[in-house]
Amino acid sequence: MNLIQWGWNASFEQQFEKINNDGSCLPARVIYAQRQRYRVVSGEGVFSARVSGRYLYLAGSSADFPTAGDWVGVRIDREDTSAKNVAVIHFTIPRRSWLSRKVAGDRIEEQLICANIDRVFLVAGLDRDFNPRRIERYLSAIFEGGAEPVIVLNKIDLCGDLESRMAEVGTVAFDLPVICTNGRSGAGLEQLDPYLQQGTTVAFVGSSGVGKSTIINQLLGRNVQATRGLRSDGKGRHTTSHRELFQIPGQGMVIDNPGMRELQLWAHEERLADTFAEIEYLAEQCRFSDCGHENEPGCAVQREVSAGNIDPKRLSSYLKQKRELELLSATDKLTSQERYNLRRQESRRWHKMIRDRFKDKY
Repeated sequence: MNLIQWGWNASFEQQFEKINNDGSCLPARVIYAQRQRYRVVSGEGVFSARVSGRYLYLAGSSADFPTAGDWVGVRIDREDTSAKNVAVIHFTIPRRSWLSRKVAGDRIEEQLICANIDRVFLVAGLDRDFNPRRIERYLSAIFEGGAEPVIVLNKIDLCGDLESRMAEVGTVAFDLPVICTNGRSGAGLEQLDPYLQQGTTVAFVGSSGVGKSTIINQLLGRNVQATRGLRSDGKGRHTTSHRELFQIPGQGMVIDNPGMRELQLWAHEERLADTFAEIEYLAEQCRFSDCGHENEPGCAVQREVSAGNIDPKRLSSYLKQKRELELLSATDKLTSQERYNLRRQESRRWHKMIRDRFKDKY
């Protein structure tokens, strides 16, 4: 098995040799991940895999475990003929790039989606679930991990006004590539070819039902991923339940990921300068350095909103992400008791705001 076809290079080899100083492990890439079940490809073939007991003991959070795209050091269990767990993962090579999010709920913890990716195809459906604000959130997560985003607008056959949709995406994408496709018929998929180069890894992300698996099936020329129709309310159904890496002959690799109905950010506040470059630029011209861009005098951002140059919804999305990342940065340093107290305080503040807002109406 030629690992170069799976993205192996001199940089990964150098890092591998530093960790594998006793020469007991072989390099392998994780091509399937679901909870703590894995499948890896090595120079000796494809194996089911599990992490070692020491790996399990040292892992501090879910982000420490391998995910699709990771390069790992494995030992092949020659005595195991059951084909259930014939490779044991002992370490993970430091990731060159990644995509992650905050776990759902109140826990302050990172959830890794995939790793060692060159590009991310951010797929959005041009049907009833089209949402530019969701695209902005994905872009912040992609920029944080260091990959190159490409926006893929799928289901052009269901879009009654493509020009209008393209204009909406233009206010979010700026100079990012935007590609329009029909995953079912294959129309427009040839535009993806320049981004699917030999040795490169591309991750597909997007909400449930946008057509990620359908596009991947078209690229592979066979149905390797199950697909399902939308729910009655137009929202997607969770079909893909695991993360898996596939090789496209002569065109590199793609990673399919489960659809996400919720994307809580796990990023640094600085990433907003990538997603909202024009707002961050204008913020430097505000009269006050700590301007909140709401009702403050001399706010350059609000001036452009009033002039119609910035969509108020885009500013609202920016402020929402900014508050979210500020809270994440603050709570990441708190103890569990302090986090509990903070949630109680935030709940009381929210209920008070609701009472004050409606007390004269009801």
